Amino acid sequence: MIDRLNMFMVLAREEHFGRAAEALGITQPTLSSAIRALEDQLGVQLVRRGSRFQGLTPEGERVLGWSRRIVADARAMQAEMKASREGVSGRLRIGVIPTAMPRIAELTAPFLQRHPNAAVSILSRSSDEIRDQIDALELDAGITYLDSEPLGRVQSMPLYRETYCLVDRSAAEGAAEWSEAAQRPLCLLTPDMQNRRIVMRHLLAAGVEAEPRVESTSMLSILAHVASGDWAAILPQGLAEGLPLPHGVHARPLRGEGHLVGLVTAAREPHPPLVEALWKAARSIGKVDQ
Repeated sequence: MIDRLNMFMVLAREEHFGRAAEALGITQPTLSSAIRALEDQLGVQLVRRGSRFQGLTPEGERVLGWSRRIVADARAMQAEMKASREGVSGRLRIGVIPTAMPRIAELTAPFLQRHPNAAVSILSRSSDEIRDQIDALELDAGITYLDSEPLGRVQSMPLYRETYCLVDRSAAEGAAEWSEAAQRPLCLLTPDMQNRRIVMRHLLAAGVEAEPRVESTSMLSILAHVASGDWAAILPQGLAEGLPLPHGVHARPLRGEGHLVGLVTAAREPHPPLVEALWKAARSIGKVDQ
């Protein structure tokens, strides 16, 4: 049954029998037969069918939740038994918000040093994608904002506090005000990024509105525009310090307390060995003041 539940999860993610079969490495008839067998075993219809996939039935939505819990427990059990024989090993999938990318090595480097048989895949994801993909078992962990928007059913630990700065070619010195930033032609992340939504809330709290001239999913693209002329960006302080700023570009801190960024994993006990090892590495970094 575990294999069939996993196939059902992939079908729910892909919303297409052909793409799901390709992702699983099987033929479409094999996938269709497995889903029908699962339906027969459970005694309910899981998938609305027509000439193509038309979504899950209400029963299918409930079974999807059960599938994720059952498959997660089965994977955790297998991983724990393997760890008891071979130690912590395998590949850990970590989704990271773009603004945290320059600091991710502070967590993954000590983790990899302690566990030479482990590996990590570091994937740039929005905060919404991290939440959804942890729930769907497509990510093992995430680095995301903890105190700005709902996280879902996760376990979390603060790692650092993200503060912000105004980045431009101005020769001004000292701290900048959010109202000053709003007066500049801004380059910001796209609205699907939580950092962008945080920035807009800060601007509104300062009593100003701003409409960016440039939107991008890439921090490098944003910095390239700032370097090219009279543009400005609002970036996390840690990112501005971690990236080499183009010649003539300067960063000034913006007033405010900032937001917590931290580790999130599924709220499940016990954790798989890889995830538990990551938690131990995060605890060694130390918590920030909340």
